[in-house]
Amino acid sequence: MKLVLAAVLLAQSAFAPLFNATHWIGSQPTAKQLAGKVVLVDVFTYSCINCKHVVPELQRLRRQYGDNDLVIVGVHTPELQSDYVRSNVEQNLAFQGITWPVAIDNDEKLWNAYGVNAWPTQLFFDRNGRLRKTIVGDSQDDDVSATVRALVGNR
Repeated sequence: MKLVLAAVLLAQSAFAPLFNATHWIGSQPTAKQLAGKVVLVDVFTYSCINCKHVVPELQRLRRQYGDNDLVIVGVHTPELQSDYVRSNVEQNLAFQGITWPVAIDNDEKLWNAYGVNAWPTQLFFDRNGRLRKTIVGDSQDDDVSATVRALVGNR
């Protein structure tokens, strides 16, 4: 019980920016849902072609590992004026088949809290909620997959 509580508390601190986000498409994840799991935070904007290139690998990883080992959370931080419109984001998420929860980061609070400076950026957190790796850009599917595999394998 103490170990579970410690994991939840650590996850709360690592994911505090996510828990403070107020606008979501899908359900906002809780500390309990993230504790003890590998968490991949994908920071993107729907209008970015490089961000779209990352989606098929994220979908493949989700199918492979499921929600028991891997949780994917999106953070949509706008670049263009049209990216600020929630209905545009919702429409494009549906078109791309993105079904994981996505925080709407129109004020760039999550972008700044996680020190992101380019789209797309993936942040990889281990089962204890510690940031283990950051990958910026697309065309890095092998690295993304290897990172998830290594983190999921470390129990």
